Amino acid sequence: MLLLGIDLGTSSIKASVVDAATQKVVASAQYPDIESPITVLHPGWAEQSPEMWWEHVQKAIVICNNKGLYDPLDIAAIGIAYQMHGLVLVDKNQQVLRDSIIWCDSRAVETGNKAFGAIGEEHCLSHLLNSPGNFTASKLAWVKENEPEVYDRIDKFMLPGDFIAMRLTGEVSTSVSSLSEGIFYDFLNNRLSKDLIDYFGFDEALFPAIQPVFSAHGGLTPSIAQKLNLKPGIPVTYKAGDQPNNALSLNVLNPGEVAATAGTSGVIYGVSDQLAYDQQSRVNTFAHVNYTETQKRLGVLLCINGVGSMYRWLKNIIGGSESYLQMNSKGAEAQAGSNGLLVLPFGNGAERMLSNKIVGAQFSNIDLNIHTQAHMIRAVQEGIAFAFRYGLDIMRENGMNPTVIRAGKNNLFLSELFTETFVNITGVPVELYKNDGSVGAALGAGIGANIFSSPKQAFEHMHPVELVQPSGKSLEPAYHEWKTLLQKQL
Repeated sequence: MLLLGIDLGTSSIKASVVDAATQKVVASAQYPDIESPITVLHPGWAEQSPEMWWEHVQKAIVICNNKGLYDPLDIAAIGIAYQMHGLVLVDKNQQVLRDSIIWCDSRAVETGNKAFGAIGEEHCLSHLLNSPGNFTASKLAWVKENEPEVYDRIDKFMLPGDFIAMRLTGEVSTSVSSLSEGIFYDFLNNRLSKDLIDYFGFDEALFPAIQPVFSAHGGLTPSIAQKLNLKPGIPVTYKAGDQPNNALSLNVLNPGEVAATAGTSGVIYGVSDQLAYDQQSRVNTFAHVNYTETQKRLGVLLCINGVGSMYRWLKNIIGGSESYLQMNSKGAEAQAGSNGLLVLPFGNGAERMLSNKIVGAQFSNIDLNIHTQAHMIRAVQEGIAFAFRYGLDIMRENGMNPTVIRAGKNNLFLSELFTETFVNITGVPVELYKNDGSVGAALGAGIGANIFSSPKQAFEHMHPVELVQPSGKSLEPAYHEWKTLLQKQL
């Protein structure tokens, strides 16, 4: 029995087909080969076309099928992971009304900050576990205020993964986990937040039906099944944001377990059973994929916007001819500390861990007689690792003290230089696994379809491929110089 996982990323779509019996990948595909465009209409804005996502999802699935490694008709369930916090709007005919305002868009910061003050900071934190900040609810409010002609035509708003499920099945649904990442969910009253809905003046009819993450979110329509050479009626049985899904893919489901990723953005995501929150809302708490009213499972999320995006920018600036692997090797030639060169990797919108400030990416202490490309590469990787350390210290202030962090061996964790820097500056060992978000989505589909008897069974064949321990090499002096530079910007 086969499972199909779809990972809707910012840069591309990845699809994987997984054998449920062995949990091994039978085939996978990524589309497009180049990174998908982000539309920037004004500084701090970021939009993508949902129809582009849908086109790329279909192409990734077809590429997988065309490899001839399995019978597409054997696929029994579909799971979806998606870039978090985006806003998709459709009319009564399920037609998209505008491009999606995506996760790194900063236009709604002030909208959310006003709501935070008006509703009451302590009330928001204790009920929503977050400030409304720059999340989906505030983006919807921005559309209501600035694009009333669009708002008046909305039949349903949804998160990006809800949209892909709608295109597959024709049905619109969401989950508590998705609503919580949009800051729509009242955790104390276990319902949609009446305070937020009343403050912004939202009509509850705009909200999709709420279903468990692991449940049937509709069956594949005959027309789409024919187009993709799949069986009609295959259920979509799992939808989750990329970071909760990344945690699931690493079998991070229980209190105290922690996952990390270093893709376009960087994230540390720890599971808690407490309705806890950061007083400054620098780290955010959402319902995890296995959250229920009776068994609280919360994901405490630290996000850094400028991680893979910062490294990609550097690659383009220095010519783009070298591969990331070659860049990693060149960066390792420079000494630890990059001969004093410091990098703040915050050039991708408002950073929540910096109280939604837009600090920008910066190079500091450049010495024209000393610093080379190798120093620049190392300084960028060190700056990203230092940003993780800065955020992890905030998580520690809030009771999250990991003894080990699990991560997929991909993106920046493919770099030995970055991984060793991350481990040494945080002081926490990292277990690396050979998996990704699309595989996690496929396994989530198996859990949702009851093909696995429990989440534990879904991961019984998963083992780390590498354990990286702190080496004792101290980067503390360089980190404290970096932190001093950052604090001057705040």
